[in-house]
Amino acid sequence: MTPLHHFRAGIIGTGFIGPVHIEGLKRLGVQVTAICGSTKNAKATAEKWGIPEVYGDYDYEAMYRSPNVDVVHITSPNKVHVEQSLAALAAGKHVVCEKPLGMTAKETAKVVAAVKKKDAPVFAVNYMCRFFPAVLQMRAMVARGELGQIMHVQGHFFQDWLLQATDYNWRLLASEGGKLRAVGDIGTHWIDAVSFILGAKATNAFAHIETFHKTRYRPTGEVQTFAKIDPATMVPYKVDTEDFGSLLLKFGKAKHGFVNGAHANASISQVAAGWKCDLRLGIYGTKGSVQWSLQQPNEILVGRRDEPNQILQRATAGFSEDVKGFTDYPGGHPEGFPDSHKMHSRAVYEHIASGRKTPVLFATAEDGHHEVKLCEAVLKSSKTKRWVKV
Repeated sequence: MTPLHHFRAGIIGTGFIGPVHIEGLKRLGVQVTAICGSTKNAKATAEKWGIPEVYGDYDYEAMYRSPNVDVVHITSPNKVHVEQSLAALAAGKHVVCEKPLGMTAKETAKVVAAVKKKDAPVFAVNYMCRFFPAVLQMRAMVARGELGQIMHVQGHFFQDWLLQATDYNWRLLASEGGKLRAVGDIGTHWIDAVSFILGAKATNAFAHIETFHKTRYRPTGEVQTFAKIDPATMVPYKVDTEDFGSLLLKFGKAKHGFVNGAHANASISQVAAGWKCDLRLGIYGTKGSVQWSLQQPNEILVGRRDEPNQILQRATAGFSEDVKGFTDYPGGHPEGFPDSHKMHSRAVYEHIASGRKTPVLFATAEDGHHEVKLCEAVLKSSKTKRWVKV
């Protein structure tokens, strides 16, 4: 297998998530050789992280022409994901694209078609929740039948960073991030994590979404994600994306035979005061259950009816071998959000380095396409008040 330090990465985007990719790659030993974004921010990011090649004015095509870039990480706004992905694939670059893969299923289908071409580069969508060790552990427990037949799943993903009408980010605008915001931005993380654990995709959706802040206020220029803004500099605008929603989902059949038509319900909100980034889920089967929270990522609560409940801790008995290769520190040394990005990149880069011989644990273009189709089903269901097939 080619050592990971032989690979060279180019990053598009300098906002909140771009540097998260950079840090994770550097921890793996991957060279980050190029950065692309606005001229000012690209230069500042290059200076901070010691990145030699800078491509201002969002000139990603020039970056793709660089012989010093093997893998492209797309962390730009959602509306340009597809065009940047297609151009990278055409240039022969492997791709790690932030979610969602695109704005519409019609768009994302083009990426799926491009990836299916002979000798196409490796393509991954960054649903990094798959690479929390607890998620990998729960997936193995479900596949072995330790929980029995899975009956239902419940949970939520709550944040409060858009609680106030004066909170602003480009994701609030349908033209920038897509027609679904809370569900599309964070709800799909919950859905993908559950799909990964179950080994089955959501096939039907029933949803209700709402916009509490019909009018919000925005600055005259763009700002970084989670940045504080002076209200005196803001102007009103009509909101065309949702603040929160409730989802009912029906899942299909898994190859291992322990999931067939499981039901799921989830609440999604970006206006839940006090919750910073709480993805929480419970998987309930005929023999037992598992519960997990992203804000306590190193523990799994295992529930039994006729036996004592257990708390499994990462890197201890019962929570070790199934996650080998995707956890680096001893028990009691917490691993969390930054580590999940590092492990996602490890899975992608090792797949490239091995000549595609390692398991495809990361989300593919097909997975990303399915999530966009699911978002469209959620929108349709909320409008029609009916179950919609994905």
